[in-house]
Amino acid sequence: MTDSGDTAATAAPRGRRLHVPIHLRWGDLDALGHVNNTSMLKLLEEARLRAFWRPEDGTDAAATAVFDMSVLEGGGSRATLVARQEIEYLRPVPYGQKPLDVQLWVGRIGGSSVEVCYEVFSPEGNDAQVLYARASAVVVLVDTASGRPTRWGAAERTAWAPFVGEPIVYAKRR
Repeated sequence: MTDSGDTAATAAPRGRRLHVPIHLRWGDLDALGHVNNTSMLKLLEEARLRAFWRPEDGTDAAATAVFDMSVLEGGGSRATLVARQEIEYLRPVPYGQKPLDVQLWVGRIGGSSVEVCYEVFSPEGNDAQVLYARASAVVVLVDTASGRPTRWGAAERTAWAPFVGEPIVYAKRR
């Protein structure tokens, strides 16, 4: 964890972001009453899936929902794999009944990879939102038959274009 008093006002520069509300579960807590680090990865995954995967029936689809959930059941010719993840914890995340405000944007789009950036804030509507963590995940698009990376198409690039911003800059290591 870094020693930082970051709030929404001092967070990384903002472009257009997706706001995904993520509820905590009691099981996400560790013995100290804070969200466990492995649970944080699951919460970030949940936000990423909600942002990028279209439900079969088309409901609750975000502007960046470019993948069809139905491919999960019947296979499909493309899949996404997480190649790298990094989290910088700024403060312990306490349990609360209101959902966390997980903000997502795209830091970089490569030929077959995309860097998804996250900032995890206290629930929206709080007077001064608290920034708990910053994270990034490099997601690679692969061909399921060959297992090899494949290029992002025009549909993904167009959907993500308004959400491209500065990548996460992590605190310097001491």
